[in-house]
Amino acid sequence: MRILIVSDIHANWSALDAIDEPYDLCLCLGDLVDYGPDPALCVRWAMTHVKHAIRGNHDHGVAQGVPVVGETGYRYLTRVTRPLMWEALGPEERRYLLRLPLTCRFTLEGKKFLLVHGTPRDPLDEYVMRDPETWAKRLHDVDADIVCVGHTHMQFNLRVGNTVVLNPGSVGQPRDGDPRAAYAIIDDNRVELKRIEYPVAETIARVDRSRLPDRAKEMFRVAYSEGRLPHAYRTTGGGE
Repeated sequence: MRILIVSDIHANWSALDAIDEPYDLCLCLGDLVDYGPDPALCVRWAMTHVKHAIRGNHDHGVAQGVPVVGETGYRYLTRVTRPLMWEALGPEERRYLLRLPLTCRFTLEGKKFLLVHGTPRDPLDEYVMRDPETWAKRLHDVDADIVCVGHTHMQFNLRVGNTVVLNPGSVGQPRDGDPRAAYAIIDDNRVELKRIEYPVAETIARVDRSRLPDRAKEMFRVAYSEGRLPHAYRTTGGGE
């Protein structure tokens, strides 16, 4: 059984479309929308190809119309892109986001899987990096062999006791300084963290043709090209 695991696509169709992997089953760990220029294409792909999908905090925010306040960093980019998300989605894509569960459990080939966007304690919003001590606390009383998480946009494959915690990283908006799309493969119980180059210029061109403010377009050009948003943009609203 070959499993493709994706997360944090963030409406970046060029990145998602670049993943060319054979698989028997696909899992999506949330955040199909916000930031990028092609939310409908990404949601439609998930509707067609993903067997088990869960809700990310951005999926929740778009589906529920949650307003965002902020003038710096990713919060600012969320604020200015969110109004464009709902209007870009058709009725079927909207319903899909609204119905995504917070968590998903299933057993496959004798392995118990738990899917959450953040952590088992806080499926939507808690950030935990590759920290064995913190994950040991979060996994207390969690009955799972493999816990798949997203949210941090950072890849890791961590064994905590008898449990594997797997974060495939972000397909559409990496934040580790590597602009390539990130994802993971589980093949016969062997975990591979993978990256693939995609036509970043296509995503940037789509953003440049959007109705976003010039400041947001500049920030996205940097974030997509460098695989992270520099500190100045995250703290001072740089680029104005």
